[in-house]
Amino acid sequence: MSFTARLRSLAYKATLAAFQSITGVSLTDLRLGAFLAGGPSYTGQVVTVDAALQLDTVWACIRLISETIASMPLKLHAQQGDGQSILARDHPLYRVLARAPNADMTPIEFWSCMAACCLAWGNGFAQVMRRGDGQIVALNPLRPDRMSVQRNASTGGLTYIYSYQGQTLILGEDDIFHIKGFSFDGLMGISPITAGRQSIGAAIAAEESAGRMFRNGLLSQTYISAPAYLSSEQKEQAQKLLSDYTGAINAGKTPLLEGGWKIESVGLNAEDMQLLQTRQLGVAMLCRWFGVQPVMIGAMEKSTAWGTGLEQMNLWFLQYGLMPWLQRIEQAVARCLLPPAERDHYFARFNVDALLRGDSTARATYMKTAVNNGWMTANEARANDNLPAMAGGDVLMVQSQMVPLTDIGGAHRLNHVPEPGRSSQKEDAEI
Repeated sequence: MSFTARLRSLAYKATLAAFQSITGVSLTDLRLGAFLAGGPSYTGQVVTVDAALQLDTVWACIRLISETIASMPLKLHAQQGDGQSILARDHPLYRVLARAPNADMTPIEFWSCMAACCLAWGNGFAQVMRRGDGQIVALNPLRPDRMSVQRNASTGGLTYIYSYQGQTLILGEDDIFHIKGFSFDGLMGISPITAGRQSIGAAIAAEESAGRMFRNGLLSQTYISAPAYLSSEQKEQAQKLLSDYTGAINAGKTPLLEGGWKIESVGLNAEDMQLLQTRQLGVAMLCRWFGVQPVMIGAMEKSTAWGTGLEQMNLWFLQYGLMPWLQRIEQAVARCLLPPAERDHYFARFNVDALLRGDSTARATYMKTAVNNGWMTANEARANDNLPAMAGGDVLMVQSQMVPLTDIGGAHRLNHVPEPGRSSQKEDAEI
């Protein structure tokens, strides 16, 4: 091996060692695909989670879904014998889910982190910390791009291998809280960024093209024609002169041309290339990968988010955008954090009413309907707005002004009382 080849080999090994020490994943590791969460695209762009998050559409979709999920309280409930349920405040898991997932994070921080990992990598992982008697005391989030899942051939159980900063941690099923996204094998969820890398790559290429055009002062399709061949000295002088008119900061300046110099245009400008339309199309295209309506992230070129359509949009977003993720998290809590003996008695439930709390008119209509039709008491309605209970407010009531048509006459006779000394018309007729 030559000296140059030996140097290249040493440099390559040093790069591998540095990459592995920083990420915990070697270039020959199967987890490299999860670490990149993407890959090359038709446009030549290498799509990774970090690269995709630089697109405002991807960032807005992930932030919208993750923060909306985290803003809805997740609490543990206990099933009662009459089919009703109450909050299981005495269960140790209640505090972990609703109050303090770990020593460093609040519930909204923890659940937004878990949901964001699911949206970026297709999976959310947390290490389950237990005390001596086996009760769960904390959930510590783990990076999905550092995790691999294997099935033990001898026991049939799952083994989770986590590599981070040069250290490897092997965990069993009882030590992992795993939320899986859409999947084909049931072991690992599929990353939307991996599946949509062609669409994301096209959006990244469009952003790069737009950025370079602004960097060149929107003159990338323009050239200056000289009246004759120039010497090297003349070319250098011309470039120095034209440098005052390049760059976005100099856009709009008009150069002074002398001696027969001309400005010519070649190719297509940004509008002819439909660059703006391509970027707008990319917004709707990327929103489909995350199940978000473009108007929910501020893309309101052809729609609006005001008026009566706002409530229906929230309902659509809750039913089709959030509900699958809420169900995944609730069922993952039962599968990973509750022992089999408690799964029929305890369950985790998101309070989706918090999503519609901002619509005071809709909430007032809902409460009025519930109280007037007898399936909610006045004190239960007041408790939803953190108001104190009132005396007599625990009785179910229903309006009774509607009676059958056949009972109208009877009700009239019962309510009719003749004046003293006078008989009714019916009695006069009988006399």
